[in-house]
Amino acid sequence: MKLFLKIWRQKDTKSKGSIANYEIDGISPDMSFLEMMDVLNEKIILNGGDPVAFDHDCREGICGSCSMFINGEPHGPDRYVTTCQLHMRKFKDGDTIYIEPFRAKSFPVIKDLVVDRSSFDRIQQAGGYISVNTSGNPQDANAIPIEKESADKAFDAATCIGCGACVASCKNSSAMLFVSAKVSQFSYLPQGKVEATDRVLNMVKQMDEEGFGNCTNTGACHVECPKGISLDYITRMNSEYLKANIKK
Repeated sequence: MKLFLKIWRQKDTKSKGSIANYEIDGISPDMSFLEMMDVLNEKIILNGGDPVAFDHDCREGICGSCSMFINGEPHGPDRYVTTCQLHMRKFKDGDTIYIEPFRAKSFPVIKDLVVDRSSFDRIQQAGGYISVNTSGNPQDANAIPIEKESADKAFDAATCIGCGACVASCKNSSAMLFVSAKVSQFSYLPQGKVEATDRVLNMVKQMDEEGFGNCTNTGACHVECPKGISLDYITRMNSEYLKANIKK
């Protein structure tokens, strides 16, 4: 396959970026998108240029770090996959592909396609934890009976990998889907009841302080989420937030 790539290049957070044009040939349809980027970088390096910086780690759709805006969509044209799971068979020979970083005030560009998503870490640190009494002989977690429906919903919420596709796809750069998933994965379980009130208040407060926008129920976040996180969790978080405010 021969492809024409238009890639956002930006030296650092303070520098002005622009689109750079690249031409690449010999790409197999069986390659992943990141493998194609590896081939491109090898070509750039051999020509004495600066390779395109992009985030990646597991390359198995688990870590959520391979966030790219491809042809106007977070993670590209496929559904329920991350960029590393996107294969070049989704494109045609001779295609022009636009590759940009996730765009959000709360995700400042570090370099090229790499953005700083530490705002997500700070939101989780604000309340995404449970306390455990370790004195004496604490009860084993597996010994605590949990209804299957609650366990399944908690597990579904916990599949959120924090990639930021929800933020990148939202017209308001809202992080509600991410935050609601992190709130819900604990609120369904008995171990998460102790800090339930403080958790939702602290995480929502931190989300607002990070500069994320408000949710307007457009639903683009769910459509672009590689893990298919449901909008129902936003409804649940709003309910938890209301109850927490009443308790306080």
